[in-house]
Amino acid sequence: MTQSDSKQLVGALETCDLPALAIEALHIRVDTGATTSSLHVDNLEEFEEDDQLWVSFDIHPDIHNVNRVIRRKAPVLGKKRVKSSTATRERRYVIQTPMVLGGERWDIQLTLTDRSEMTYLMLLGREAMAGRVIVDPEHEYLLKK
Repeated sequence: MTQSDSKQLVGALETCDLPALAIEALHIRVDTGATTSSLHVDNLEEFEEDDQLWVSFDIHPDIHNVNRVIRRKAPVLGKKRVKSSTATRERRYVIQTPMVLGGERWDIQLTLTDRSEMTYLMLLGREAMAGRVIVDPEHEYLLKK
């Protein structure tokens, strides 16, 4: 028996905030089949700042208004080889950023990729959920702000 008292019950879809990226109420797909979490970005560029590798990128924070674009930057934590849902392998930048889900805040790792063909701009994978959430795939939006 696992201890679930301290874990949040989430549905297959939820909303989260990524405060360091100035994103609020981002609709996300909760995916226990995905190891890593991913975020849709455009115009990804790498650069150096203070002898560290960084990336800058465009984000569409509102799925209902694709004309709204914000430019963000983050230090690169590493690069990861990921197999996408279409079975193609790609090397992605990994960043670490705080996430707020259901009032709880913790740091997660995100791979940056083109998810323009996907319905949701962010996928929340197992690594980010471990020890924190229980998923009920039958429901959506179980968490309220």
